[in-house]
Amino acid sequence: MPLTGIEIFKLLPKTNCRECGVPTCLAFAMNLAAGKAELASCPYVSEEAKAKLEESSAPPIRQVVIGAGEGALKIGGETVMFRHEKRFENPPGIAVLVSDLMEEPEINGRLARFKELRYERVGLLLKPELVAINNESGNTDKFASLVQKVASETDALLILMSGDAEALKQAGAAVKDKKPVLYAATKDNVDAMAALAKEWGCPLAVKGEGLEEVSQLTSKLTEAGLKDLIIDSSPSSFRKAWEDSILIRRAALVDKHRPLGFPTIVFANRLAQGLAQETIVASALIAKYAGIVVLSDFRGESLFPLLVERLNIYTDPQRPMATTEGIYEINGPNEDSPVLLTSNFSLTYFIVSGEIENSRVPSWLLVKDTEGLSVMTAWAAGKFSADTIGPFVKKSGIADKVRHRKLVIPGYAAAISGELEEELPDWQILIGPREAAYIPGYLKGWTPS
Repeated sequence: MPLTGIEIFKLLPKTNCRECGVPTCLAFAMNLAAGKAELASCPYVSEEAKAKLEESSAPPIRQVVIGAGEGALKIGGETVMFRHEKRFENPPGIAVLVSDLMEEPEINGRLARFKELRYERVGLLLKPELVAINNESGNTDKFASLVQKVASETDALLILMSGDAEALKQAGAAVKDKKPVLYAATKDNVDAMAALAKEWGCPLAVKGEGLEEVSQLTSKLTEAGLKDLIIDSSPSSFRKAWEDSILIRRAALVDKHRPLGFPTIVFANRLAQGLAQETIVASALIAKYAGIVVLSDFRGESLFPLLVERLNIYTDPQRPMATTEGIYEINGPNEDSPVLLTSNFSLTYFIVSGEIENSRVPSWLLVKDTEGLSVMTAWAAGKFSADTIGPFVKKSGIADKVRHRKLVIPGYAAAISGELEEELPDWQILIGPREAAYIPGYLKGWTPS
């Protein structure tokens, strides 16, 4: 059972040092109990208390890290059944499958698409993360050669697939520092797989025929000291995969059944015929609640919707996506270029900046911090008002970059123009379009005088 804020407070040093970022240890304890802080933020907690707190505050579904360094992928760590209850923590990884029985052109094509299919959206790079390498041939040398090829030609995180622990050891020795997923421990090879996973410190996938067998295997492995596990319940159909995914989540979160408290891996290619069906299966399982989804191949028309779906589901609903406040240069502006103003809601920023870029008119874009709210919402909340915009414009330094004193504000904020002129008496306030789509036409008629 998780500890309450008061129970956590009793284990803290009670120094009120503020080094955690809040005024008192009690406030920190309450934040820790609510999942709004991390124990590592307290530099003075004792080792004994740390052990108790880490155990009690561990999420019902263990967080597993795949890979090493900045490119590592975190999966699991979930605490709620539904996103609106709090948020989902770690987006699932998306993998493409390659086999050592495939012809070289097919392998090269899949790896090329893995590297090329990357998309910029609201300032983020959307891309797949993993390549699953299957020792389908049973030949260790072929398997090792393919592992080396994928590791040297891509930045992919790796899933090494073989039922033979010795084959995994020989083929994966050169990439063990990349902390690949070892797939998979079964009732027939669990001891050998456990030994290898422990030696390398790598995440281990556990494959069982149904949830009962999976629970038995994870229990055995955790007793042996292995904690970074990933579950494959071997569903025989999409319906079974859907049911298993929900049951695993519910068992871990609601029933506190520790043997199922791990992220999952699902092979969409085993549950569908053709990439179109795979995409539908993957889409459903990203929502409910896969930790890794493996597809047979990538195509832009199938991968991009999955990446956007994942982004939308795993965006914190309580925290709007925001762009950094400041001055943005678009199309190489100069001292006679127009100055436009908008909020720092990411979608607003990228729509407005995109339309300015499309106009080909060199421009300055001032982005005001509105805590991630859109122009209309921020205006209604008092975060996009004359008395906040005026000081921002003065402190931004834009006056040193332009000769004119004309500021274009969004049409939806026209009501603040009079007050803004009082805040900025040296500036002429111009009302821009209400819709971003009309910005290019508006800028075409711009004159600094």
